[in-house]
Amino acid sequence: MSQLNVMIMGQSFALTCKEGEEGALLQAVRYLDQRMSAIRDAGRIKGNDRIAVIAALGMAAELLAVKAPQGPLAGQSMAEVKQKISAMHTVLDAALASK
Repeated sequence: MSQLNVMIMGQSFALTCKEGEEGALLQAVRYLDQRMSAIRDAGRIKGNDRIAVIAALGMAAELLAVKAPQGPLAGQSMAEVKQKISAMHTVLDAALASK
């Protein structure tokens, strides 16, 4: 496990992630910091807890919007689709290797 010290809206956080996932975590931290800072800077919402909830709701709406609306991938996120494709590659590689 890796531990990273990050800043979100000027506040320090110690976060832990799996080895090799540091880049993805830092990217998520930057995105969250940008979203929260934009909400704070708009000046309509006060309090870090309220800003965090509004940012989380916006990000959840974005996540739900990228799910396939219909068809065989309906309701699945891009991460789930990538996992399925990776599993298919593994099966195909094994099948091709056995010939």
